This record gives sequence, structure tokens and C-alpha cells, in this order.
Amino acid sequence: MAEAAAKKRTGNRLLAMGGDLVVAVYVLAAFIMMIVPIPSWLLDILLAVNMAVAFSVMFSSMFSREPLDMSNFPTLLLFTTLFRISLNISSTRLILTTGSPGNVVETFGQFVGGGDLVMGIIVYAILLIVQFMVINKGSERVAEVTARFTLDAMPGKQMAIDADLNTGTIDDKEAKRRRDKIQQESSFFGAMDGAVKYVKGDATAGLLISAVNIIGGIAMGMVRMNMEFSEALDTYVVLTIGDGLVSAIPSLLISLSTGILVTKGSKEADFGNVLLKQLFGLPKAMYIVGAVLCLLGIITPLQIFIFVPLGALFIYFGRRMDTEMKIAKVEESVEKEEAAEAEEIRKPENVTSLLSVDPIELEFGYGIIPLADVNQGGDLLDRVVMIRRQIALELGTVVPIIRLRDNIQLNPNQYIIKIKGIQCSEGEILFDHYLAMNPGNAEEEITGIPTIEPSFKLPALWITEGQRERAESFGYTVVDPPSIIATHLTEIIKEHIAELLTRQDVQGLVDNLKESNPAIVDELTPKLLGLGEIQKVLQNLLAEGISIRDLLTIFEALADRAVSTRDTDLLTEYVRQALKRAISNKYFAGEDTAQVMTLDPALEQEIMGSVKQSEQGAYITLPPERIRAIIDSTGEAISKMEETGHNAIVLTAPVVRMYYKKITEDYYKDLAVLSYNEVESELKLQSLGMISA
Repeated sequence: MAEAAAKKRTGNRLLAMGGDLVVAVYVLAAFIMMIVPIPSWLLDILLAVNMAVAFSVMFSSMFSREPLDMSNFPTLLLFTTLFRISLNISSTRLILTTGSPGNVVETFGQFVGGGDLVMGIIVYAILLIVQFMVINKGSERVAEVTARFTLDAMPGKQMAIDADLNTGTIDDKEAKRRRDKIQQESSFFGAMDGAVKYVKGDATAGLLISAVNIIGGIAMGMVRMNMEFSEALDTYVVLTIGDGLVSAIPSLLISLSTGILVTKGSKEADFGNVLLKQLFGLPKAMYIVGAVLCLLGIITPLQIFIFVPLGALFIYFGRRMDTEMKIAKVEESVEKEEAAEAEEIRKPENVTSLLSVDPIELEFGYGIIPLADVNQGGDLLDRVVMIRRQIALELGTVVPIIRLRDNIQLNPNQYIIKIKGIQCSEGEILFDHYLAMNPGNAEEEITGIPTIEPSFKLPALWITEGQRERAESFGYTVVDPPSIIATHLTEIIKEHIAELLTRQDVQGLVDNLKESNPAIVDELTPKLLGLGEIQKVLQNLLAEGISIRDLLTIFEALADRAVSTRDTDLLTEYVRQALKRAISNKYFAGEDTAQVMTLDPALEQEIMGSVKQSEQGAYITLPPERIRAIIDSTGEAISKMEETGHNAIVLTAPVVRMYYKKITEDYYKDLAVLSYNEVESELKLQSLGMISA
């Protein structure tokens, strides 16, 4: 068996090599014929080969089950067109030099025209008109429209595949097969749209070559062969008609094949059966046609022995078809009744899966699909995996699964980001462009399409691939489209990471810590704090960008303080103080001096005096005008720090920090508010100003 398999593989390889050799010889012969004169007998053989290839192409197109069965048809069209043109050149050379281009050309010129010069010209002219005005023009238009509709339908087909995959109707393998088929269809019909131009150009070239043959032949006959004008006209027009017909008929067959292939659509059925069923598949139409033919034969002078039998034949087949359709209708009715009975015993549809909401969704227009499609070289899925890894390392929490899907309702280059089913942000990219941002020290300005960077709302420019190196050399920051989307998604996730942390996520963190430190977990929960209270503390930390990766330190601080209070806001402050090394490293890494803004002690006292306690927690009772004054003063301080190149950081007393943060967080989300107890003692503090109101 192994020997047989080896022989089979060897045979397949030889067959593949033989096919490549045939194609190579076919194309090479076309170029040789353009340059090297060939004898008339060889031209006869090649013309016969050309006609055989044309018939093979036409019948293969007719009986292929779907267009993708001939996916290489555009390339085949190019090769056959080149071969026909080279034959035209060779036959023209023989006509003009010897006046004897071979048996095939002479036979077509004499036989088709019936020995009559005028009749030959008329037949040839009719053939050209049919090819130019009907088949070529129609094929070109159909190919153009089919390519356009196929490309426009791609997003909808992609969404249908995703829907079937999500509902479990198909598996990943079938989904991949369908996506590949959609991609192949779009490539095929796009190529066909351009390939039909070869057919049109080939017909035009054949017409021009015929004109050259007639004019040149008459001139050669009269000048070199001393013929009379009428004799030269008769000789060379007949040869030109023969040459034109020999080329026009294969060209017409190829044109017809093109039209058949692009009008077939994507029906996975035999062409002949479908065509006959659609044309003669309605009994009522067959009865009417049969009756009309019989009446024409009886009441008109038309030959009765032709029309009446033909009409009777239509009526017979209509009656037979009607009987078969009634039988099929009864069978279908029985099948529907059986299906209805089976449906009654089935369980009700489970719709609970429709109620779930994805925590994070990235939806994009069909123009961005290549960035997410691995088969097209897209790496957006890999970047999403890296985002989850990056945030896990940076903030110590697990980001939920990020759902990626295309949305046909969006603009082609638009994308939106949803958190728990609600749109939070959006952006738009230009495919095959790069985003260039001036960090403030660019040497020269560059030209591009003005835009706004979606993550940080900075002014930027869309530039082409050719401008990329130049922009980077001038000091611009240049980012590719996948990085733009990934950065935007990362920032949105960080902004909403607190609300994405669920009790189930917290339970997972607790279980993970319990494996290495069971004592602290058993002490804290559920004796001192419930899972919801721990979740609230962790959410408070994440909301201000504080990592919860050091969960052991957080739990120890909670266990120490939960004995005296269960106020999650106060517990958050105690935890922050326990994490002061991490907080100091986050805001003052590599610095010896912490440059900050401070609060006026009188303002701190005023804020603390306005704090009221209730069963739901503490709240601030400052008048609106005082809060407005604090906000305005804080804004001025932030502007002052940013102008000097420093990050906006405000240092307050520990008891004031969380209340001042509550006042300002809705206006300045990126403002870092720290207490003195959250800064490492080794750091020197330098106040750049005082906030007072």
C-alpha cells in the first residue's frame, strides 16, 4: 500500500508539472508567433487548437455548477486573448507576403460566404455587430454590476456567518470555509470586472486587423503581384473575411463564456437543468403557448403540420408537469404535517442566552474587517489579547472577554466601543494610512488630512505610507491603524475598569489569594467584610488607577481596620496608605522631589466642616457657589502645573482627600489627589502653589 501511495503521489506531481509545462508552452508560442514567421500548415494546426480551446471554455462555463468552479477564468481570458492576437499577426503576415495563409483561413473565407464576396462581407459584419453590441457590451455591464453588488454584500454575509457561529448552527471549520468562499467570490468578480475589458479590446483589435489586411492586401496585390484592382479586392477580401471569421468565432465563444459565467451568479446547481426548469417550469404558461401555436396553424396561412404538432407537444409537457407538481405538493403537505407534530413535542426555545450583555464590545465597519481577519494579515485579535495581559499586569485585575464583531450599519472605516451594551466612545480610521502626531518639537510641518486622535483628543494628521519615514525623521509620532484602535480600546477599558469588576471576579481573586495565604482570607471574609464590601474597596482603588495586584497588602490593611469600621470609603483610604510605596512609584518614579499643589488649610477645614454622616455614608453640604469656586481654583492650578510641564497632582490632609476628590472628579477625571500619608517619607515635597477659594 505504501508503494502504491508513493506511486500515486509521484503521478500527481508529474501531472502538475505537465500542466505547468502545457500552459508555459501555450503562452510562449504566442510570443514566438508574434516574432517568427510560421508556415501555413502550422498556422492551420494552431487555428484548430485555438478553436478547440474556445469550445472547451464555453462548455466548461455552461456546465460548471458555480462561478468559483472556474476561479482562474480571468487569467485564462488573458492567455486566450494573447494567443488569438498572435494568430492574427501570423495570418496577416502570410496574407500580405504570400497570399496563401493556409487551408483554414481560405475555407472560412470561401465557405461561409458561399463563394459570394458580398455575402461574406455581410455575414462577417453581422457577426461583428452581434459581438460588439450585444455580447461584449452586455458581459461588460453584467460583470461590473455583479462585482459591485458582491463587494457591497460582503459585510452582510460576514455578519450572517458570525450569527450562525454564535448560535451554534455551524462550527469554526464551516465558518472559516464560508468566509474563504466570500473572499474568493469578491476576488473573482472583481477580477472579472477587469478581465472583460480584454474581450472588448480583442474584438476591437480584430476589426482593425481586418481593415489593415484589406488595405494592405490590395496594395500588395497591385504593386507586387501585378493584379488588377478587382482581382486584388476579390482575393484579399475573401482571405481577410476568412481570417476575421477564424479569429472572431473563438472570440465570440469566449465572450459568450464570460457572459454565462458572470450571469450564473452563485447558484450551486447544474446550468442546463436550472435554465430549462425556469423557462418551461410553469404549466399554465405551457398551456397558453401550446394553444397559441395551434391557433396560428389553424386560422392563419402558416403551415399547419408544423405549428399544430409543436403546440400539442407544449400542451402535453404542460399536462405532465402539472401532474408532477400536484404530487410534489401533496408530499410537501404531508411532510409539513409531520414536522408540525414533531415541533409540538419539542421543548420551548431557550432565550436566556439572548438576555446576556457583553461587558466589552468592539464593533467596526466592513472596511476594518481586514485588520481583524487573520487570513488577510490582520493582527487586531492578537492586540486585544495583549491588552488584557497588559491591564492584568498594570492594574492586577482580569479584563472580561472583549467581543469583536462587524456592523454593517457603521461607516466602512468607523468603529465603536461599548461597555455593557452601551456605546462609550467611537473613532474612525483611514485604511492604508498612518496617524502622525506632533509631540511639540517637530522640526518641520508635513501635509496630511487633519483629524483628532481618538484616545486623547489630540490634533493629528492622516499620512500615506510614503510620508511615514519623512514624518518620523521630523520628530512626529507615527501610529498605524491597529495601534490606534488598540490604544483607544485600552484607555476606555482603564476608564471603566472599576464598573467591570464584578463580585464573581472578586471571588476569583479571593480564591487565588487563598491558595497561598489562607489565613488572611479566612480572617477577613466573611467574618469582617462581605464580598460586596471588598468589591467596593477594590472598585474605589481601580477608579483612581491604583493597582490591586498586591492583594495581600490590601487584605491585611482591610483586616486591620475592618474591626473598627465597615465604611468602604474610609477603608479605601486606609488601604491607599498601606499602598503608599506603589502610589509614590506611580506618580513620582525616578524623582527625588515631589512637585505638587496643596490645599489651603482654611479650605480643608471648610470641607471637613461640611461633611455629614448618614446610614448611606458621608456626603458634602457645601453651597453650590462654594463648590463652583473650588472647581475654578482647581482648574487654574491644573493649568499652571501643565504649563510648567508637570503632572496635575494635588496633596491634601488624609481626612480631606476623599471628599476633595469627590468634589473634583466629575470635572477633572485625570487629576491625581493624594494625601500626605500616601507619599513615601524619602521623597521631598515641593509646593508649586496653593489652592484656595
